[in-house]
Amino acid sequence: MRTGQNTRVVVVTGASAGIGRAVAREYGRRGCRVALLARGRRGLDGAAEDVRRSGGTPLTVPVDVASSEEVFAAAQHVEDALGPIDVWVNDAFTSVFAPFHEISPEEFRRVTEVTYLGCVHGTMAALKHMRPRDRGTIVQVGSALAYRGVPLQSAYSGAKHAIQGFNEALRVELLHDRSRVRTTMVQLPGVNTPQFSWVRSRLGDHPQPVPPIFQPEVAARAIVHAGDHPHRREYWVGGSTVKTLLANAAAPGLLDRYLARKGYAAQQNSGVHDPHRADNLWEPADSNGHDYGAHGVFDDVSKSRSTQLWPSHHHGAVAVGVLAACGVLGARRLLHTR
Repeated sequence: MRTGQNTRVVVVTGASAGIGRAVAREYGRRGCRVALLARGRRGLDGAAEDVRRSGGTPLTVPVDVASSEEVFAAAQHVEDALGPIDVWVNDAFTSVFAPFHEISPEEFRRVTEVTYLGCVHGTMAALKHMRPRDRGTIVQVGSALAYRGVPLQSAYSGAKHAIQGFNEALRVELLHDRSRVRTTMVQLPGVNTPQFSWVRSRLGDHPQPVPPIFQPEVAARAIVHAGDHPHRREYWVGGSTVKTLLANAAAPGLLDRYLARKGYAAQQNSGVHDPHRADNLWEPADSNGHDYGAHGVFDDVSKSRSTQLWPSHHHGAVAVGVLAACGVLGARRLLHTR
């Protein structure tokens, strides 16, 4: 009988590289049984070795999350091989970097099917097994772009917005049913992942995340924390995410104009030489034999920590501190008035 977090069964989609790869490693360090779902065989084998070296038990499951049949079959395979699924992390995605008028309907559909419907399929598959047991956690990997669309990423922004709305509706339904299955979402900043080495692009220069850029381990720690504490409806990671979402809520029109001026240049880098540049829209990037790992090509300018992460994880402690500070200030003012 399983008795602790270190014996949990965790499913990670998009596990062959980037954030998914870093999440898999983090769960491996806990000794979890980690099912790795992705298309690329080379990346899956590398991720399995990472989990094994970290102390976990890996299971590789080649799957295209755009296919509901493949995802449902993968979930059943995980249950049969590893046991009941405790945590399901939806991280798989793809994208096209280009102005909207340069994206074909087929490309836009593919991004939507992988990024949005892949999340829907994963959630359906997880719930099929979790609901009868009345336990389990689903973590949706989101982005600041779930609230704030940016130029050159219309397909990806639209998919992340869709995940946000879908997850809110699902959360309310689970609350209505008094279900003990939990769902939460983690909104991420720009992250140094191999995405920018394989995303389909029609830009003049190499695509890059909107700075400031964080290492995938920062995102992974936040995602694993969310899996441990799914009572929160969502988590914001990075000060840049907080600023973007607050600015979008307060003055979206001004932010439109700012991004119109700065958004194109902020997502391109003319100084990057990338020998493993690929295109993974229709085929896995690692079909070229290269294991992309967790990190992208922006290690030199990426942050390995986020000072905002601790207060994001400890809202209660922050609230108590704010109240205490207000109390002290109030007492001082009272004393000065006497």
